[in-house]
Amino acid sequence: MSYLFIVNPVAGKGNGNKIIPIIKEVMDTYKCTYEIKITEKIGDAKLFAEEAKTKNFSIIVSVGGDGTLHEVVNGMVGGPQKLGVIPAGTGNDFARTLNIPFNLREAMEILAKKKSIPVDLGRLNGKHFVNFCSIGLDALIAQEANKIKKYFSSTYSYVIGVIKALGKFKSLKVDLIIDGIKYNEEIMLIAVCNGAYYGGGMKIAPHAEVFDGQFDICVVRKVSKLKLLFLFPTIFKGEHVKYKEVKMYRGKDVQIFSTENMNVNADGEIIDNRPIKFEAVNKKIEVIVP
Repeated sequence: MSYLFIVNPVAGKGNGNKIIPIIKEVMDTYKCTYEIKITEKIGDAKLFAEEAKTKNFSIIVSVGGDGTLHEVVNGMVGGPQKLGVIPAGTGNDFARTLNIPFNLREAMEILAKKKSIPVDLGRLNGKHFVNFCSIGLDALIAQEANKIKKYFSSTYSYVIGVIKALGKFKSLKVDLIIDGIKYNEEIMLIAVCNGAYYGGGMKIAPHAEVFDGQFDICVVRKVSKLKLLFLFPTIFKGEHVKYKEVKMYRGKDVQIFSTENMNVNADGEIIDNRPIKFEAVNKKIEVIVP
């Protein structure tokens, strides 16, 4: 087995850098062949993963947060390698869904054992995502949280982002089409989920499975900002689904249309797309798991 580790050194307030000695120690203990690539700027992780597709690596490992993972996945799709995940970022929500431990050494030990499962990917207007995409208030929250997450944990930065974004956001009127069925909604947010978690541990899609070939789609309809403040904390335990303003759907193909501007939060990356089309791609990539 030959491993390529793509390391974001600034992920998780420097966790990426801390794990490099652990990588060397565990790989040498198991007598594995490996190479370490260090990212310096946005786009490097995707480039390294793309280049590795034609080389003799068995496993490409994302060492960082969900943003690093998003790049690695988009680089390696279509290649023969399996994906490894070392959760060294602030959110690590996809790792949480797969029960990959946050202890860096324990995560490395799992990599060395090489057990894997096929998992789904999402496709957004031709580009892939591994965990979730969302529009509406959530995308604005992510923008605000990204500005401050280097000073706070992912959870605290997300909560602060909620408070700041609430002061700016207005509900959106959208046409939501799921597997050909159309819904007219006025929404605060829509989250199209492959995994169960986002926002640093918020259980936005409690029943999501990453290998069932479908998205779990969470729609939060128009609600007063005061009520929304009470609703948000319940997402950490997945209890938001009890509110009448929250509707859960399931489906493979999701389209969203609006006359208003819609930014998309794709695995933490903010992109501008309109109209928006999501597709579930069943068992697209093999991931090393406990």
